[in-house]
Amino acid sequence: MDGPDGCGKSTQTDRLCRWLEGQGASAATFRDPGATAVGEKIRKILLDPVHESMGADVEVLLYMAARAQLWKEKIAPALERGECVVMDRWISSTCAYQGCAGGFGVEKVIRLGGDCLERVWPDITIILDVDPDTAKGRMDRELDRMEQKGADYHRRVREGFLELAETVDRVVKVDAADSIEAVHENIVSIVAGLIGSEGRK
Repeated sequence: MDGPDGCGKSTQTDRLCRWLEGQGASAATFRDPGATAVGEKIRKILLDPVHESMGADVEVLLYMAARAQLWKEKIAPALERGECVVMDRWISSTCAYQGCAGGFGVEKVIRLGGDCLERVWPDITIILDVDPDTAKGRMDRELDRMEQKGADYHRRVREGFLELAETVDRVVKVDAADSIEAVHENIVSIVAGLIGSEGRK
């Protein structure tokens, strides 16, 4: 599950996990970066406004390091146990934020991901799309370092996500401006279709 800040990822990730469990599946969810001791320390560095001077290249490397640890420590074992893994962000975020908005380059992010990760893309990536004004209105809290970047940066982030939905297989867009329940129903429809197609193989 991915998308711009304020798109409702955490809410929809939680709802999807509960739906999967209601279908009899065992579901595990992790946030990226985070979910491991190493990942949480990296997350704190990345999101702390005190590190305002950090460049996109450094951000990419830190995100990828946290992701590699998360795969090794949490995701791979969960998959080996036969669990459905639902991620709150993955490499699609780095493509949109650092690759597109930060100017690092989307192709470079994907190439680096191929060098660092056991698996670059999930079975499905759902981009929750919302316009920047709506997203900003949903974030009624103190903003972290990434969220504090200007309106032009976040406009480019959204463009990066939308481009991924147009160009990368198994990346799909869902309108996140709808009600929470409507967005959830759209997500369930996509995931149910994926499960059905996998079962027929």
